[in-house]
This record gives sequence, C-alpha cells and structure tokens, in this order.
Amino acid sequence: MFKQIGRSRWREMVLVYLLALGVLAGPAYTMYVHYDFSHSLDTRSYLRIARGEFADVNVTRRYRVLIPAAAAAIAWPLEQVYARIWPQRATTDWPLRLAFYLLNTLLMAGTGLILYETCRLYGASVAAAALAVVAVLCSRWAVYTSGLPLVDSLYILVFALAFYAARSGSGAALVWVLLLGWLAKESFVFLVPWLLVFGRRALRWPVQLVWLFLGAALAFGVRYWIDTRIGAPPAASVQNALNHVENVGYSLRRLLSVKGVGELFSVFGFFWLALLLGWRKGKLPYWFTQLGWSSETFVAVVVVHMLLSSDLGRMGFLAAPVFAVAFALVLTHQLGIKQLGVPTSTE
Repeated sequence: MFKQIGRSRWREMVLVYLLALGVLAGPAYTMYVHYDFSHSLDTRSYLRIARGEFADVNVTRRYRVLIPAAAAAIAWPLEQVYARIWPQRATTDWPLRLAFYLLNTLLMAGTGLILYETCRLYGASVAAAALAVVAVLCSRWAVYTSGLPLVDSLYILVFALAFYAARSGSGAALVWVLLLGWLAKESFVFLVPWLLVFGRRALRWPVQLVWLFLGAALAFGVRYWIDTRIGAPPAASVQNALNHVENVGYSLRRLLSVKGVGELFSVFGFFWLALLLGWRKGKLPYWFTQLGWSSETFVAVVVVHMLLSSDLGRMGFLAAPVFAVAFALVLTHQLGIKQLGVPTSTE
C-alpha cells in the first residue's frame, strides 16, 4: 500500500475507503447526536482534554492527547460556522463533539481500508475482502468509537497497521505503529513483543528499537509536560498501571459468565457464525491454517488487553484484523465468492 500504486489501485482503494465511510457515517451520526453523556466518564474526560483541562482527568486517560488535540483543532472552524447558524450552540460542546465524530469516523474508515488490504494479502477475493470490511464496521464498537468523543479509533488503527505491516513487510506502516502506539494507549507495551517477533519482515530489530525509543521519548515528553503543568507526581502513573492488574480476576469471572459470552458474541454479532464453516472432523478449516502463529499470538495480545481492562467487548474489537481475514477467507473458499455477484464452486 505504501509503495508505488497504479491508477487502478488508487481507484480501488478510494472506493473501499468510501464504502467504509458510508457504512460508518450514518450509524455513528446517530450515536453522536443522541448519546447520553451523563453515564460516560470516558467521553467527558476526553472532552476536557480537548479543552486543555487535564487536572480533573483520571490518570488512565490523561495522556492520550492526540485525538483530543486534533479534535480541538477541527472544532475551531466549526465553532465559527455554529456562531453564524446556531449561535446558541457555538459556546457549548456541540462543535467539539462534531469534530470528534468527523475525526473518528475518518480514522475508522482508514482502518477499514487497512483491513481490506490485509485480507487481499491473505488471498481473499475483492468481494470477500470488501464484505469483511462491512462485517467489521457493522460492529456496535465501530459505531460507538466513531460517533463519540473517544480515542479508541487511533488505537484500533495502530493494531490494524501492525497486523498489516507484519504480513506485507511494509516498513512505513510499522514506523507509524511504533511512533503512534505509545501515545495512543499505554497498553501498547503488550503489543511490542509481538512486533519484535513478527514485524522483522518489515523492519529489523535494531531499526525497530530505534523507532520504539523515539515513540517512547515522544510519549514521555507529553507526559512530562502535562504532569509539570498540573503538578501531578510521576509515581501516580506507575501506581495506576499496577492497579489494572486487579482487574484480571474480575475479567476472568465475567468472561466465564453467560453475560461475558454474550458480550463477546456481540463484538461481531452473527458474523461470527461464518467461522463455523469448514470445520470437519480431524481437519482444520482453511482460514485457520492460513492465519498461523502470528494471528494466534495477536489474539493473545488482545486477550491480555481484555483481562486488564475488564471491558471485554470494547477491547475484543482490537482483534478485528484477524476476524476480518478469517471472515474473508471463509467467503472466498467456503462460499466461493470469487467475484462480485458471481459465486463459484466451493473448494
């Protein structure tokens, strides 16, 4: 994707991006307009960060500044428009909320494009890869992330780029992952070992370590600036990270409950059922054999996020790259969707 691309490939990529944008924009807009913020501490925290108010924000979310800062920049011209059309809303959170909606929807559509390219690298047909993107972006978590003042869109994009880089060998994609990962979320540290093992095709270890250091230095600089500004002790971040370990027991109990199973099923809904195709006695399905260790360990990293977060469904959505590839391979090889609208015999 990051190498020279012909005109036809650009056209294909633009169409896929517009498809992803079309799938998300409507449902996410409804979320943006009608969501009740009274019970969402996360969204209120990121709105405060966008306004430059760090002191009253929980240490877990305080340093995730990229999306709020970008949303604040987008909100300024929107406020000028609001002042002319809806003057009563110009001084409220509406322009800022609209900026988050626009930014997150664009980033999530970009994730959809990365997923499409990854599916194609694994041998999925054009139609199957496009349908896999639709299946992923229909998730309630994709809509939730796109429509609300949250920062998950960047972290989801980082995970999608990481999986893509490992398969494609794209050094540029991996560089962006290593630079943005630390700023996107602190839990990026759990993805680092996976990158060092499976990202070697894109960048050798010494080069990866250089970019990791630069990304970490940038994140540390942001933390230092914020802590100095509000007078927060650096030890608070360390203690907060240790406190997350206490979530593991709760997450395990929830994961093994009926409610937990339902929460996991709701991540991709009935699209999960497609993965049951191809299972035969004594024989693994084609999609499973194609994914291999890189995918299995990638999912293991997601499971660690789920256990530490206790928000099973929201963190489970980080496995979208693996699910998209599996779903696309099922459509291609089990359902015979080789070309748009022209099914062929199954293999």
